[in-house]
Amino acid sequence: MLVFGPVPSRRLGRSLGINNIPPKHCSYSCLYCQVGPTKATEMRPGYFYKPEVIYEAVSQHLEKLKATNETVDYLTFVPDGEPTLDAGLGKAIELLRGLNLKIAVISNASLIWQPEVREVLKMADWVSLKVDSVDASTWRTINRPCEGLELDIILSGMLAFAKEFNGTLATETMLLEGINTEHDAVVQLSAFLQTLAPNKVYLAIPTRPTAENNIRAPDAATVNRVYQTLNQNITGIELLTGYEGDAFASTGNFTDDLLAITAVHPMRKDAVLALLDKTGEDWGAVQLLLDQGKLREIEYQGHYFYLRIGH
Repeated sequence: MLVFGPVPSRRLGRSLGINNIPPKHCSYSCLYCQVGPTKATEMRPGYFYKPEVIYEAVSQHLEKLKATNETVDYLTFVPDGEPTLDAGLGKAIELLRGLNLKIAVISNASLIWQPEVREVLKMADWVSLKVDSVDASTWRTINRPCEGLELDIILSGMLAFAKEFNGTLATETMLLEGINTEHDAVVQLSAFLQTLAPNKVYLAIPTRPTAENNIRAPDAATVNRVYQTLNQNITGIELLTGYEGDAFASTGNFTDDLLAITAVHPMRKDAVLALLDKTGEDWGAVQLLLDQGKLREIEYQGHYFYLRIGH
């Protein structure tokens, strides 16, 4: 489904997700990806959904939400892959401007070295760029980029974008135990972020099922050490280490909402129960999707999560 939510976002409040990339077209195959591994990475933008179709889907979804008194803070491009692989992204943003809502793009930044990609991202109000490591070897380990991508060129593209962008610029770093949390790695990251000077620096840990099973979140002491090291020279640091809550919005159709959200955003069982309660459905609706093979249940860090199977 092209549109889902709004979902509770620790960064953007009530974020209406726009899934402008079919599964799973991405330039990375990150170890921690909640959508699963990328079968074949790619870096050449293409056309997937017509911008007019995206606009219509968002408009219709907003109408349904209006009928249930649900509010939206941001329209957020946060798809099954990398949003800037969509050659129609700029046109879609242009059309969505007519809805008078702020627009966000959450990008892995892999294509930001291209001037045309920077021009498109400048159309948004809020842009998040992934910076898991500024060391090429560690970057390759974590993000497993498409062949042909080079970290130094990507970092240069980020710096160029930061100088040109008038909106809110955020970075996000996923902290992984024993991979990018060592002191030297954090000092290198700090030096780059000081130069980039984003408005917000988010530090995250895996809180949902990851693409690779052996990936672990660092303990609280390690997260605190990383935070304190960065905080010496950088402002606007925020930890994304807690559960975002159960406040998932409903259009009134439980099955459609659940399948749309879990296509890109694994939901914890308590969040699913809260959504059931909103729509007056019972657990039988979830069990039916499990029995039909449209949904699967995964246990992760002591919680049950639900992910959509296929699209």
